[in-house]
Amino acid sequence: MPLIFMGERPSYDEYFMEMAHVVSKRSTCIRRKVGAILVKDKHILSTGYNGAPKGLKHCKEVGCLRKDMNIPSGERHELCRGLHAEQNVIIQAAVFGISIKGSTLYCTNTPCVVCVKMLINAGVEEIVYSGDYPDDLAKKMLVESKIKIRNLNK
Repeated sequence: MPLIFMGERPSYDEYFMEMAHVVSKRSTCIRRKVGAILVKDKHILSTGYNGAPKGLKHCKEVGCLRKDMNIPSGERHELCRGLHAEQNVIIQAAVFGISIKGSTLYCTNTPCVVCVKMLINAGVEEIVYSGDYPDDLAKKMLVESKIKIRNLNK
């Protein structure tokens, strides 16, 4: 659920998280809308949302394989047409030649294990999230990686 702030000027965390929720509105996923923003020195480097690769039909058009196969959230990530928001935010930075080393990821959900591995190797230093995702291995790897992780809702 997006954070909406009336009256007072939002903190940078609130500002960037609200933007991640706005980005998630572009998602074409039937099951979960996720948005992600990479930030460094209080500047947005890249944005991403979950959905099918560029130029391919969206799940809304062809259906959801994961839904059809009753695959629970957090399992069998390879059985999906779409890229995760975290994958797309990394790819968009790469397409435009932007280093994300030392950046902070603002994401509407905690990343899955596949995305966590990518974020570790990309040099992301912090993850700020507002919703949970059921992936215990991802959480264990984040602890081991020493990436700082914060739930903005707590």
